Amino acid sequence: MIADILKETFWSLSANKVRSGLTILGIVIGIASVITMVSIGQGAQKTIESSIQAIGSNLIIITPGAQKSGSVSGGQGSSQTLTVGDADMIVAEVPNVKGIAPEVSKRYQLNAKGNNTNTQVVGTVPDYLGVRNIAIDSGTFVTSQHVKSSAKVVVLGPTVRDDIFGVGADPIGQTIRIKNVDFEVIGVALAKGGTGFSNPDNSVYVPLTSAQHFLSGDTFVTSISVAANDQNSMTAVQQQISEFLLKSHNITDPAQADFTLMNQTDIIATASSITGTFTMLLSSIAGISLLVGGIGIMNMMLTTVTERTREIGLRKAVGIKKIYINMQFLAEAVALTFLGGFVGVALGWGASLLVSKFVPQLTTVVSLSSVLLAFGVSAAVGIIFGFYPARRAANLSPMEALRYE
Repeated sequence: MIADILKETFWSLSANKVRSGLTILGIVIGIASVITMVSIGQGAQKTIESSIQAIGSNLIIITPGAQKSGSVSGGQGSSQTLTVGDADMIVAEVPNVKGIAPEVSKRYQLNAKGNNTNTQVVGTVPDYLGVRNIAIDSGTFVTSQHVKSSAKVVVLGPTVRDDIFGVGADPIGQTIRIKNVDFEVIGVALAKGGTGFSNPDNSVYVPLTSAQHFLSGDTFVTSISVAANDQNSMTAVQQQISEFLLKSHNITDPAQADFTLMNQTDIIATASSITGTFTMLLSSIAGISLLVGGIGIMNMMLTTVTERTREIGLRKAVGIKKIYINMQFLAEAVALTFLGGFVGVALGWGASLLVSKFVPQLTTVVSLSSVLLAFGVSAAVGIIFGFYPARRAANLSPMEALRYE
C-alpha cells in the first residue's frame, strides 16, 4: 500500500507541475525566511557573548546608581557615587581580587592633522591592561607615573589610529587634541575586534587623573572593573564587594544601594535574553509566510479533490477503503511541504552565507536545531492543512461521486 501511495503521489504532482511548483513556493519562502532569521539571531547572540567575554576574564563591573530592570549596564549614567577611594579600599579589604581598574569614560571629539573623530575616551590606570585583556601593539600603556603626574598622554585604539593618522601609520610622538587639550600619543593598542559604543578598537586611553582634571572636571568614576582570581571565586568576591560598599557608603538597606554590580555571566544572560526575544520576533514574522503557504496547500488539495471526484467515486465503488484514500491525499500534501522544506533549507542556508559575506559585521550561525525545526514545521503544515481535503475526499459518497460532472 505504501508503494502504491508513493507512486500515485508522484503521478498526481507531476501531472500539475506548475500548480505544484507555485504551491511549494510559499513553503520555500517561509522555511528560507525562518532559517535565515534564526541564523542571524543566533549569530548576533554568539557575537555579543564573545565580545562580552573578550572584555576581561572573571570580570565584575561596578557602576554608580541603582540597578535598572532589564539594563545590561546597570545604573551607569549620570549618577556620581563611586570614587577612586572605593577602588583602593576594595583592593585592601576584599580577598581574591587579582586586579582592579577604576575608569572615567565619555565620548569626545578628537582632532589631529586636520582629521577628527568622535570616540570613547577612557581615563584609567595601568591595571586596566590585565583586567580588560588589552594588549599593546606599539609603544607603551599608561603607567603609574603618568597617573601620579596627570600626564597628558594617550594610547590609541587601532580604529582611531587609522581614522586620524591613516591605516597602519605610526602615531607615536604625535599630538592629538581632546576637548581643546593636547595629548601626546605614547602607544597603540592591539586590535581586538568588536562593534558598538564599547568597541575597544574605537577607544583611546588616558591616565585616570588626567581625565578627571582636564576632561570630566570632578573626582568621580563612571565604573570600576574588578578581576577575580578565578571563576570559582567570582560569586564570593561579588558578594564581599557589595557588603563592603554598602558599609562604606553607610547604607543599611541593600535595596537602597547607590551602586550596581554585574559579572560577565549576568551580562551574557541578559544579552542572550534580549537577542533570543529578537530572534523569536523575526522568526514569527517569517512564519507568517509559512501560514500563507499552508493555506495555499489546502486550497490546491481542495481543488484536486474537486477535479478528481469521479476518480474517487470509482475507487470507492470497486472497494478501496476509506483510509487508503485519506492517506493518498494526505501524502500528496506532506510531499509538497517536505519538498518545499528541502528547497527552503538550502535557500535559507545560502542566504545566511550571503549575509555573512556581504555584511561582515553581521555573523550568522545555522544550527542543526533550526534545520530540524524547519522540517518539523514543514511536516506539521502538510498534515494540518492536508487533513481536511483528505478527509473530505475519503468521506465522499461513491454514488454521488460517480454522478459528478
